[in-house]
Amino acid sequence: MVTDPISDYLTRIRNGMMAKHRVVEVPSSNLKKRMTEILYEKGYILNYKFEDDVFPAVIKIALKYHPATKVPAITNMTRISKPGLRHYVGADELPRVLNGLGIAILSTSKGVMTDKEARKEHVGGEVLCYVS
Repeated sequence: MVTDPISDYLTRIRNGMMAKHRVVEVPSSNLKKRMTEILYEKGYILNYKFEDDVFPAVIKIALKYHPATKVPAITNMTRISKPGLRHYVGADELPRVLNGLGIAILSTSKGVMTDKEARKEHVGGEVLCYVS
């Protein structure tokens, strides 16, 4: 049993990048699905596929690398809010990752979104992770 599914999700992607894997399989949940969609929208992963017909349901994530140098698109993924210490921010205290070059993924009352979307909606929430 995994005590922190979000850390497991981030670690699987991080380990896949370090090992130069093309595809990583992650156990599925609604939160992880939305985080995967955000990573795809922001260009950090190449593609994804939700496989709900198998048990347990999985998310297949195609990792993205630079074509010439084979450098991963994701250089850093850091878990911020942990089960032992949750990290909440208000709408006025939203973090900026690498001065706007990276993203922070937040869980808000209006759903899971990036820091830029939360600024636009003027909502705060739990900071799940930083991606750059």
